Amino acid sequence: MTILTKDALLEVRGLRVWFPVKTGVLQRTSHHVRAVDDVDLTLRPGETLALVGESGCGKSTVGRSILGLLEPSAGNIWFRGSNLTLMPGKERQRLRRHIQVVMQDPASALDPRMTVRDCIAEGLDSFQIGADAQERTERVADLMRQVNLDPESMWRYPHEFSGGQRQRVCIARALAVDPTLLICDEATSALDVSIQAQILNLLGDLQKARGLTYLFITHDLGLVRYFATRVAVMYLGRIVETGRTERIFADPRHPYTQALLASVPSLDPDRRSETKPLVMADIPSPAHPPTGCHYHPRCAVRLPHCDAQVPEAVPLADGICRCVRAGAP
Repeated sequence: MTILTKDALLEVRGLRVWFPVKTGVLQRTSHHVRAVDDVDLTLRPGETLALVGESGCGKSTVGRSILGLLEPSAGNIWFRGSNLTLMPGKERQRLRRHIQVVMQDPASALDPRMTVRDCIAEGLDSFQIGADAQERTERVADLMRQVNLDPESMWRYPHEFSGGQRQRVCIARALAVDPTLLICDEATSALDVSIQAQILNLLGDLQKARGLTYLFITHDLGLVRYFATRVAVMYLGRIVETGRTERIFADPRHPYTQALLASVPSLDPDRRSETKPLVMADIPSPAHPPTGCHYHPRCAVRLPHCDAQVPEAVPLADGICRCVRAGAP
């Protein structure tokens, strides 16, 4: 019997998403791309969990699996104590209202043939929220005010808005059905730095006002430090370290986490001279991941048995670390 974390809003256990690679005339499966490989995550109500790592490590695949856009190869996903992976399609679709997403590129996320009013009202129409079209229009106007957009502009089309404004439209659309969990998949990476700060401030204000929970998927650790409650570091399909944001930045335990933090630009000359990247080679392909610890070909402090031994999750006071050196002083 699986014992779930007490009071968890979302719990992911043993999640795998493997894509078959077919070759030959008969298109037989020769191997798999291990996009996500035995991932465990816990998300508590009202917090922001940042899922960080290099491009291609499987972050977005985890998010799409939680949303139900990808079928897991193995593992389970619980939301509010209900197992989404075992849930019938219609029941899962009803629960889908409580999990919404804000994607990376707002331009491609919005239908250019629809007015902003209709884009935001899509979820209202789908879940039959509101007595009639007039009530839904009033709700759209209120949502636009919440994301600091002029309601009078709801009859315009997405191309008439700036990138930051379009992302606000996407946030309003996600909020339209009153979700509990918002998955932000690189939601600020396509925006200018000044606009990024505005969107993050908006998300923070909305979280306080609505009690939202965020899964914040990003490769930008500079944003994570000031926005996330906890951090989960992902490398080549696996979670290698989790912990509270303050501890991750002050005392990273996994060599990959240390390498990521060392790559963050700093204006402090002392920090620039003291921190050196630990990455020694290019990232391997998830179609042919290294044996043992996936990070060992790039690790400057690897041990002789790291290429054969898959590291266990070493418990920390605020999370875990998958490294044989994690318990060392």
